[in-house]
Amino acid sequence: MNGKEVSELRRRFRPEKSAVSRVYGCYVNGSSREIISYLDESLGNMPLEEAEKYLSLLKKSLSGTLGKHLIDVVFSTAQVMDSDEHRLLSALRESGLKDGEIRETFYRAVIDALDMGDSNYLILLAHDAYDVPRRGRDGEADPDGSDEVFSYILCSICPVKTCKMELGYFPGENEFHSCAAGQVVSAPELGFLFPAFDDRAANIYNALFYSRKPDQIHQEFLDAVFRTEPPMSAAEQKEAFQGALSGALEGACSLEVVQAVHGRLLEKIEANREDKEAEPLALSAGEIGGILRECGVAEERAAAFQAQCGEAFGGAALNPENLIDAKRFDVKTEQATISLDPAYSYLVETRVIDGRKYLLIPAGEDVEVNGLPVEVTAGEPESGEST
Repeated sequence: MNGKEVSELRRRFRPEKSAVSRVYGCYVNGSSREIISYLDESLGNMPLEEAEKYLSLLKKSLSGTLGKHLIDVVFSTAQVMDSDEHRLLSALRESGLKDGEIRETFYRAVIDALDMGDSNYLILLAHDAYDVPRRGRDGEADPDGSDEVFSYILCSICPVKTCKMELGYFPGENEFHSCAAGQVVSAPELGFLFPAFDDRAANIYNALFYSRKPDQIHQEFLDAVFRTEPPMSAAEQKEAFQGALSGALEGACSLEVVQAVHGRLLEKIEANREDKEAEPLALSAGEIGGILRECGVAEERAAAFQAQCGEAFGGAALNPENLIDAKRFDVKTEQATISLDPAYSYLVETRVIDGRKYLLIPAGEDVEVNGLPVEVTAGEPESGEST
């Protein structure tokens, strides 16, 4: 799925747009793995504000960055043809979640596997049938035409937290008193969409998995629900990439090379973000090796990087958004950390002065220390400067 397709589905989760008529689920005791209560409610019969809350929780399972928070899950042909996991997901979808026995089977599969520590949680399920409008040559939707109804299920796993006792105002008494602690449903920790909405149509060979924390993808949940080859988390990808880069370049891993590689990857990320219809960005180890060569890295070093990436990633495509931080550029020493907007990372330079290593950044007109404006005065020129 691309960003435009995800956004198209996200827009569905408003009361006036959604065809979700009921929400289903169960409230689970995380430590005992027992179901405390079941949820089977009509959105049409509840207050509008409450219905919006349910739809908002479901919508959050379609949020975040593709390839980082939203991960493609791919089923093999054998799984689609004959497997318990795909059969269960298909049954949930085909029944529109109306079959209680099928829902119970799904709940037990999740509860028996999922490790949420001692936290209680809500398994929230919804089914939607989206009458997909045709797109004209200008790309605009034709409200009077449709080629397909996209039937899908959306699942959100939401932690339930106990609120602390607070002071509250009681109007009838004109006084403040302690308010009893309550149970509050938090934003989903993980979830999924099945089937995927690829090329604005159902793709039963794929699902879209959501994880609020890219470094905690709950592999036990993936194993229980999908039984597919586990993807590397964003944190694991970044660690493996940095290890391959530093290991292959050794002494040639200079600040200038890292700045150049970071800049090239950032350009590709920004270009991909601007194209809402583009697939999630993915580069091969060979393509990143080519970037190293363009940045002046010797051929044998670039080849060594590709070999180490092959060992770490097994030939899988790499998402640049998982390899670098696109929002900041940090340079750390033992004593200090310099944090910059990546667009200005080129301002940082290295120097060796009188045998000591320095990081240099040009100062602009306005310089502040803890919010206090200070003047930058000219000092005596240093001797023995070299690069």
